[in-house]
Amino acid sequence: MDLADFEYFLPDELIAQTPVEPRDSARLLVDRGPSSPPSHQHVYNLPELVGEGDVVVANNTRVLHARLKLNKATGGEVEVLLLHPIGDEWEALVRPSRKVRPGTVLERAGLSVEVGADLGEGRRRVRLRYEQQGTNGNLASDVEALAEFGEVPLPPYIHERLENPERYQTVYADRPASVAAPTAGLHLTKQVIEGIKATGARFCEIELVVGLGTFRPIVTNRVEDHQMHSEFYRVSYDTMEAVQAARRVIAIGTTATRALETAAGTGQLEGNSELFIYGDYQWRLVDVMLTNFHVPRSSLLVMIDSFVGNRWRELYAEAVANRYRFLSFGDAMWLQRGQQ
Repeated sequence: MDLADFEYFLPDELIAQTPVEPRDSARLLVDRGPSSPPSHQHVYNLPELVGEGDVVVANNTRVLHARLKLNKATGGEVEVLLLHPIGDEWEALVRPSRKVRPGTVLERAGLSVEVGADLGEGRRRVRLRYEQQGTNGNLASDVEALAEFGEVPLPPYIHERLENPERYQTVYADRPASVAAPTAGLHLTKQVIEGIKATGARFCEIELVVGLGTFRPIVTNRVEDHQMHSEFYRVSYDTMEAVQAARRVIAIGTTATRALETAAGTGQLEGNSELFIYGDYQWRLVDVMLTNFHVPRSSLLVMIDSFVGNRWRELYAEAVANRYRFLSFGDAMWLQRGQQ
């Protein structure tokens, strides 16, 4: 598969810079198959699309305040984006990595970060050090230190300041672990979730820790040559039992999709996923996906192509023509698997 086949025209002004309010007022492009044009609805209409026997599955990971803005002793600015813990250290993206030698200590008032080994692709091992007393009380863990000193790591294409950091968290976010939000879930409100349950459908939560595997761009010309990075996932026994018995499995976003498909493919309810879904992947569980619109040439767009076929091009063109908002803070679409 040629990566160039996953290009599409995305006007800059359609890249959403701020989330809509309320959350569920985001527009929803509903695919109705190859014989009918898609319908234009809103996320608050979601309960009308589900029913008894359906199981809706969402990723409840919470986003860490994983972006740290620090300085070298010379005053030079360095940004550290923590990806995931390795024992008492972290794997992190350091920018500019080439100008930071192993052993360099980066400082910010109350926090220091020692930069260690080069792991390639701008990734480094780093260790956090911080004063035990912060404005939030005693800092007993790195996660608490990040809440004190870090920032929510918004994607680089978002240039507007986020007034309320909680707006980059789902309303059901749980354990702080991810470095990006499961963005399809940002649209859901407690009222929408209660509306889903009122139809007789079940609403279940899983965890996939969003990291480099989700947002790392494809840089190879052949899609098949792309290497996914590992991301932790967890699916409860009850959830797996529910989706296996479901009339339809409706995944809220690509991360919930990958967690479910990994668990189904490996037989393991917890572990590390390196699953890269593309081409004629044999889908096992997910029947419907609610997802945002994705960056051109991305692994997420490649997944959508595998899920719905070439029809994604028509749907994306329809969204552009109707001025939908794209990417993390953008609108969403409802896709049914195999609709060519």
